[in-house]
Amino acid sequence: MLPVRPDGLLVIPLRGVVFDLDGTLGDTLPATFAAFRAVFAARLGRHFADREIRAMFGPDERGVFLRHLPHEADAALDDFLAEYERLQMRSAGPFDGVVTLLDTLRDRGVACAVVTGKGAQSADLTLRLLGLRDYFPIVEAGSPDGAVKEAGMRRVLERWGTDPAAVAGVGDAPSDVRCARAVGMHALAAAWAPATDAAALRSLEPDALFAHVREAHDWLVSRL
Repeated sequence: MLPVRPDGLLVIPLRGVVFDLDGTLGDTLPATFAAFRAVFAARLGRHFADREIRAMFGPDERGVFLRHLPHEADAALDDFLAEYERLQMRSAGPFDGVVTLLDTLRDRGVACAVVTGKGAQSADLTLRLLGLRDYFPIVEAGSPDGAVKEAGMRRVLERWGTDPAAVAGVGDAPSDVRCARAVGMHALAAAWAPATDAAALRSLEPDALFAHVREAHDWLVSRL
C-alpha cells in the first residue's frame, strides 16, 4: 500500500536518483579550479581566482577553452585533463557517506545516473578517480555550446521511462535545483561541500536541503 501524506495525496516511491558530480559526489572543485588556473597561467600569463573560473562555467571545459583560447582549445584541454588528474589523485575520495548511499540505492533497485556540466572525458576521469564509475550506467555530460543540464535530465528520464515524480535530482548548485524542478523531479540541495553556498540553495526553496550526506541518505530511503 502506498504511503499517504497528511494532505491525503499519495507518495510515489522513488525509482531513480540523478546526481550532480562536482561538489555533490566528491570535493573535486578545488582540483578543477587549480587545473584551469594552471592552464591559463601557462597559456595566457594571467592568474584567475576561483570566482572568475566559476563564472566561466556553463559550457564544458572545451567550451571554456574555445572562448578564452580559441586557437589552442584542444591542446589546452589536454593540459587541463593531465593537470586535473594529477591534482585529483592527491585528494580524498568521495564525500563521507556517498558510497553507503549508493550501495543502499543499488541494493534497493533504485536507478542512478549522473548529469554534469563537465565534459565527457573529465566526467569519466572524475568518476574513475573517485571509484564510483560502476554505480552509474548513465552519465550525461556537458556541452561546449553551453549549459545543458535540463536536457540531460530529460534524456535520463526518457531512457528510464520513469515518471519524474518518482525521481530525485541531487546537486550542490542553484542550477541543479532549478533544472530538477523544471523537469518535474524532486529538487534536493546538497550543501555538504565546503564551498557550497547554502543560503543561495535555501533561497530557491528546494524540496529538501542537506548539510550531510547521511541526511540525504535518510530522506531518500524514507521514500523508497
